Amino acid sequence: MELPEKIRSLKAAKKAVILAHTYQPAEIQDCADYVGDSYGLSVEATSTKAQTIVFCGVMFMAETAAILNPDKNVIIPEPTAGCPMAEMITAEDLARLKTEFPDHLVVCYVNSTAEIKALSDVCCTSSNALAIVRQLPLDKGIIFVPDKHLGSYVGEQTGRDMVLWNGFCPTHAKIRPDMIVSARKAHPLALVMMHPEAPHDSRILADKILSTGGMCDYARTDAHNEFIIATESGILHTLKKQNPQKYFYTLQNDLTCPNMKKTTLALVAGALEGSSGMKVFVDPAIAQKAKAALVRMLEMSKK
Repeated sequence: MELPEKIRSLKAAKKAVILAHTYQPAEIQDCADYVGDSYGLSVEATSTKAQTIVFCGVMFMAETAAILNPDKNVIIPEPTAGCPMAEMITAEDLARLKTEFPDHLVVCYVNSTAEIKALSDVCCTSSNALAIVRQLPLDKGIIFVPDKHLGSYVGEQTGRDMVLWNGFCPTHAKIRPDMIVSARKAHPLALVMMHPEAPHDSRILADKILSTGGMCDYARTDAHNEFIIATESGILHTLKKQNPQKYFYTLQNDLTCPNMKKTTLALVAGALEGSSGMKVFVDPAIAQKAKAALVRMLEMSKK
């Protein structure tokens, strides 16, 4: 039996659902029940009726699903798939920062550990960060962790006083202005869509700053037929599947997240069988506080 067929059979037998991020390998996206960005995955995790969630992404995403669904089994196929950005700040770091700025609210990018979420007032994703921050009291400063690039973008767009942590995504940090210039020369009719995790000097050269979910929505509805995609290359598979009549170009072939590429079909099958993978566990005391910040994010995103 081929692996995709085996996964479909196991998924039905286990009454499981497979959630995958848009940065996952193409074959993982193709076997998933839902493919989306961090916000979409958070919403989907809370709405699924399946008791078992196989989460194809990195650890903080699977942790988020487990926090929002304490009564469900959340399994990550590859437990070593971490996020370098999430690991750039510790709970001790954030506690110290809160002591230094006691009158500030903490906005925590979802790309963070459960411990960081537990110390935050509200979480955000790249798709709802602006909407979240615009709803916060104007008389309060904001501590934004851990991504300095997304934080600076939010500060630029909202005019809010932002204390930024020096964290970043190593993949998006590779995006340089000269790459944008070269891509435009190669594809002069293409519109440049860039993720807000990219550095400021590159962001200002883009036509649109969007989350991965935002890129998918925009490409589907915009009249342009050509797009230069300045984010992790896995999204190109999603975009091409959804828009077979349009053209999508990456900045360069090595714009990939090695952790996102760790998931394989064999690991997904093993997670469903119970022979590999790991059930995600979050300490209940931490999970309770982290869930409050996540639920607040979901509620504020509806306004």
